Amino acid sequence: MSSPVTTVARPPLPSAGSVPRLRTPRRHSPGRPRRSVVLTVLTGLVLLYSLVPLVWLIISATKTQEGLAHSFGLWFNGDFALWDNIRETFTYSDGVFTRWLLNTVLYVVVGAGGATLLAVLGGYALAKFRFPGKRAVFAVVIGAVAVPGTALAVPTFLMFSKLGLTDTPWSVIIPSLISPFGLYLMWVFASEAVPDELLEAARIDGAGELRTFFQVVLPLLAPGIVTVSLFTMVATWNNYFLPLIMLKDPDWYPLTLGLNSWNAQAATAGGTPVFNLVITGSLITILPLIAAFLLLQKYWQSGLAAGSVKE
Repeated sequence: MSSPVTTVARPPLPSAGSVPRLRTPRRHSPGRPRRSVVLTVLTGLVLLYSLVPLVWLIISATKTQEGLAHSFGLWFNGDFALWDNIRETFTYSDGVFTRWLLNTVLYVVVGAGGATLLAVLGGYALAKFRFPGKRAVFAVVIGAVAVPGTALAVPTFLMFSKLGLTDTPWSVIIPSLISPFGLYLMWVFASEAVPDELLEAARIDGAGELRTFFQVVLPLLAPGIVTVSLFTMVATWNNYFLPLIMLKDPDWYPLTLGLNSWNAQAATAGGTPVFNLVITGSLITILPLIAAFLLLQKYWQSGLAAGSVKE
């Protein structure tokens, strides 16, 4: 006797329009960075904080002495006096601004250039050579980085006064040759950018240490050299406190001291305010730094040693 067959009723299939669609989670594409509203706002504030003084400087350099006092700081005046201000800046007081500019270039070329050279040589030697007392040198370099330059200004002045070098350009150039931060930066950079296998291959091929350094090491250290040179150049170009205590002769002033003397001229008895020249001179002063950053930024690249050593 056969058992009865039980039939189970199937639910009706939903129509195509009523099928619920599952939400697929958004996947982050590696090529497209995520957007952050908070980070965008903070970046905008930093950009605004950085650009507003520059915009004020550019706009104020187009005004006359009277226009600075009777116009809004972030907008132009009726008279466009930029070219007149530039011409008067270079001709005021027998053209002393040109002398200050040449002094600053001298301090940067000799001081910052020498500091970069010493940092590259010292950093490469500390990174790739073994010698007794290397840890002690490392401790001294780290300690020197932690000491601010202003703390050494007075001892440096006393030492240079004993040597009779104050009120001379050497009192500004010689202290600028020492850059503990640049030395430490080149030390760390050379440790990673210059493979030991590449140096051994050059030595096996018969290259001496000087040839290895100039033909093999220097191209690999190019990004670090540019970084250190920019740091030392900006520090020397904007140096104010050291020349202030070392120099008395206005003929050896850098731009920082010279513009400050023009700015203080209004506070002296019978002094004529030349704030328009101070602002125009400040604009001229920052132009070489902007040009240096724009011209040297292409050398800020990493991975120059990638593929030079076959594992």
